[in-house]
Amino acid sequence: MTTPAAPTPATSLHPAPTRPLTLSRTTATATRVLRQLSHDPRTIALLMLIPCAMLFLLRYVFDGSPRTFDTIGASLLGIFPLITMFLVTSIATLRERTSGTLERLLAMPLGKGDLIAGYALAFGALAIVQSALATGLAVWFLGLDVTGSPWLLLLVALLDALLGTALGLFVSAFAASEFQAVQFMPAVIFPQLLLCGLFTPRDEMHPVLEAVSDVLPMSYAVDGMNEVLNHADVTTAFVRDALIVAGCALLVLALGAVTLTRRTP
Repeated sequence: MTTPAAPTPATSLHPAPTRPLTLSRTTATATRVLRQLSHDPRTIALLMLIPCAMLFLLRYVFDGSPRTFDTIGASLLGIFPLITMFLVTSIATLRERTSGTLERLLAMPLGKGDLIAGYALAFGALAIVQSALATGLAVWFLGLDVTGSPWLLLLVALLDALLGTALGLFVSAFAASEFQAVQFMPAVIFPQLLLCGLFTPRDEMHPVLEAVSDVLPMSYAVDGMNEVLNHADVTTAFVRDALIVAGCALLVLALGAVTLTRRTP
């Protein structure tokens, strides 16, 4: 008489217990993301060349009015990195979700903090290069005239790019396709673009719109750029604006960690 085989324990569908955030797992995640992006030259071109191309085009649109370029160009130097990083990050992260890669990673003893920090580190490294290229082009080639230090422009541009990364990570959880990820741009980016003070000073808007603009992070990105444009020294307002943008990026990254538990249908 054959002895029946012992039943095989059922495989748990729940993710393995997570561990505290560690440098090794974070850097491993960042390395994997950068390796994947290195095989996508169109994405790299979008990240590195589009902001520079837009600034170059803007400079010669206002060829007869250099002061207008100084005013608008400084603001857009922070806005362009935010927009491009939002697009690329949301689509790249959505691919991870829809392909099942994120599901497999969440089933490993890998903390959600490691995943979010790894994504942020990878895209943050690209943001540094992108912001440096755009700032260098605007200041030293296109003649953007700023009263303050160009390094402060670079700092704000980098913070804006990190904010765009955080927003992209967050909204990717609510899209089922790359087309839907792009559709979030009018909802997330366009209102901030209209209310950030780029087209008209925020204190001249309708009081309701001014109040709304006061809670949008892009408003403080533009304010920070204008502080560098008009002041030689680091002002209290600049420090406030930079801290608000950085704080918003950290807050959205924390919200992005929560959305990692969502499963793709």
